[in-house]
Amino acid sequence: MKPKDELLFLALGGSGEIGMNVNLYGCQGKWVMVDLGLTFADPNYPGVELILPDLAFIEERRDDLLGIVLTHGHEDHIGAIPYLAADLGVPLYATPFTANLIRLKLEEEGLSKDVELNVIDNEGSFELGPFGFRYVPLAHSIPEGNALLIDTPHGRIFHTGDWKLDDRPLLGVPSTPAQLTAIGDEGVLALVCDSTNAFNNDASGSEFDVREGLMQTIAGAKGRVLVTTFASNAARVQTLGEVAKATGRTLCVAGRSLDRIIGAAKAVGYLKDFPPTVDWEAAMKLPRNEVMIVATGGQGEARAALARIAFDSHPIKLAMGDTVVFSSKQIPGNEIAIGRIQNALATAGVVMVTDRQAEVHVSGHPGRPELEAMYGWIRPELLLPVHGERRHMAEQARLGLASGIGQALVQSNGDLIRLAPGTPTIIGNEDTGRLVLDGDVILPADGQTMNERRKVALHGQISVAVAIDGKGRLVGQPELRTQGVPVEEDKANFLAEAAKEAAATIPKGSLEIEALRERVRLAVRRTASRWTGKKPIVDVLIVRA
Repeated sequence: MKPKDELLFLALGGSGEIGMNVNLYGCQGKWVMVDLGLTFADPNYPGVELILPDLAFIEERRDDLLGIVLTHGHEDHIGAIPYLAADLGVPLYATPFTANLIRLKLEEEGLSKDVELNVIDNEGSFELGPFGFRYVPLAHSIPEGNALLIDTPHGRIFHTGDWKLDDRPLLGVPSTPAQLTAIGDEGVLALVCDSTNAFNNDASGSEFDVREGLMQTIAGAKGRVLVTTFASNAARVQTLGEVAKATGRTLCVAGRSLDRIIGAAKAVGYLKDFPPTVDWEAAMKLPRNEVMIVATGGQGEARAALARIAFDSHPIKLAMGDTVVFSSKQIPGNEIAIGRIQNALATAGVVMVTDRQAEVHVSGHPGRPELEAMYGWIRPELLLPVHGERRHMAEQARLGLASGIGQALVQSNGDLIRLAPGTPTIIGNEDTGRLVLDGDVILPADGQTMNERRKVALHGQISVAVAIDGKGRLVGQPELRTQGVPVEEDKANFLAEAAKEAAATIPKGSLEIEALRERVRLAVRRTASRWTGKKPIVDVLIVRA
């Protein structure tokens, strides 16, 4: 499908879900991609940490793809670049801080010479075929959060990326209401807008207020203090540096991603006054009330610094009376993992402070008052919600219509939308999906490997070895091994019965190997189901003796 003299929109990720943002715009035979993100796996993907978008639609049309334009440096907007961008073979475009993060990722994967990365000045402009792009700075929880003002032959798009309003930002200078109003005055066809906090009746709040809350919390803490936050929130990291200095505590950083963000921010002129840090060993030698640790892992990530500290497998140690401050929002789906860490900390007598006890975090996404303000400044003909679960996007559409926007269209990944000419409408549906990064291999999220692994996780696995002679007669007795089958202390009796059932199903005469394998498999699985109520995966190896 090649775009004609029209303006098309197609989300390959990030619509109907929070994370993995990938949006396509099509016009006059060409496509451009906005963002290329990933999301993090849940227990439905055993053994997997990262989920990637399936780009089959645009991979089949890569000759018509002009480039990938990145709004900002969060993983759900740039995280898939090291795994997928090289295959697309098109240039990337990003502002300096975001480009620096991308460069580090490409270097780690040995791809820096394979992917063209173009650095665009803050508030800079460039053109790709029939598309003109201008970066419009907006506040967010990472430096250089940007909207994109996209000029096309059929009208202008204001693509917000992730954003919030902050009248006292600590890093960067977001666009003013007057500047945004001027954009609206020039006419905007469609506002493609972040929906994450569409149900929040309150504004997200200022990073300045978080500094005051953290200052009070840490000034009153006894013993060691550890603060966990999103590594990408460089403004929060700067705040923590200021709080450490003001409270007389030496700063220690724990987490590779934090080191990366701090380095990338300093390289482009941010965090100029960030205090010097000490390593873990030095931090542990300081008086307990003179050290503050900033660590990753506030979402319960098993391999992050906080989890290892909580379970005493890290050089940094916490004890009774120390304090852990969770300066981050609990992302839905992470409650169990976070609770596990908090319970371990509580067992050790550690005091915990979250955003429920003190103002130690504000969101980086707009609440309803901020959305309504943006509607008033931009005044689009159409509101197209993205970046949210379906309920978030539907709620934003209702809010936009109630606020005076003439049209709102709620779409899902794969919905092909003609924005212009004519009335915006869904004209088709394209296949979308998910890929998993499993070790070093990229696989379909619902392919054979992952489906088999889910079955093993649910039911366990049994291996059966059977030897037969040249006439197809059983030699000896079948040998069985189990993994994850709930027989426990009855295992010996179960194996004996399963082996007997397997032997009984083997005829004395010859039988085609695959038919024999299936008879043995079914006999063993029936036995397992009778003993356990489970239906384990049964693998049968037949050896000719």
